[in-house]
Amino acid sequence: MTSFDAFTAAVRAHGPRVAVVLGSGLGAVPHRFAEVASIRFADVPGLVAPSVHGHSGAIGLGECAGVPLLVFRGRPHSYEGHSWDRVAAPVRLLAEWGVRTLILTNAAGGIHDRLNPGDLMVLRDHLWLQTPQAVVGRIGKPSDGDAPYSPRLIELLQQAEPGRELLAGIYAAVTGPCYETPAEIRALQTWGADAVGMSTAREVQAGYEQGMECAAVSCITNRAAGLSAGPLHHDDVLKTAAARSEVLADLLEDFLRRL
Repeated sequence: MTSFDAFTAAVRAHGPRVAVVLGSGLGAVPHRFAEVASIRFADVPGLVAPSVHGHSGAIGLGECAGVPLLVFRGRPHSYEGHSWDRVAAPVRLLAEWGVRTLILTNAAGGIHDRLNPGDLMVLRDHLWLQTPQAVVGRIGKPSDGDAPYSPRLIELLQQAEPGRELLAGIYAAVTGPCYETPAEIRALQTWGADAVGMSTAREVQAGYEQGMECAAVSCITNRAAGLSAGPLHHDDVLKTAAARSEVLADLLEDFLRRL
């Protein structure tokens, strides 16, 4: 690890224009990332260290597939007690460092019939259901009404998944930290959600507001509540995410080559 000033100088020297944010249990992705410097969230002014198991809370600078890259291993969540300003702080920092392309990943529960544990889904839109006003007002949309996910990046991610179609679906972002009830999942189904999780939506919104081209990929770690055989546990989520890290790493590496 290094100091913030030294890390910032290294970022300026390498000039990364792409950043990847890794979700629960996905800290080993991308596995072919050649790191040249790293820093802990706790050593960066304005950032907070995540307390959730599976989020190491470090930033790496390096290269993957010939692309200068920043990798955030973990993220802060609102359910940890952080404000939305704190949740979006890593994205604003990336904008200050000159990043123009933001790729977020997360662990999510599968709602769509096609999504089973171990599958991947690229996000084409989201439902931001993480505020008290979420179900009574139009929340979490850019002012122009467009989805903040880049159609170009979605297409590139789908091209980078050889041998099968990568579903482009709608992600429901809920408060957490507890899992949803089966009744809540049925409600999300009626609203068109294909997967559900506890992150990503506010971050991608912040990136969109900063003028970044944004995309996101969910690693489906379980069928959502009421759609699986048994109760949901965070340890099971982490195990499935870790088991599929290699697949996600391959996807991201191929995607980076296509940028």
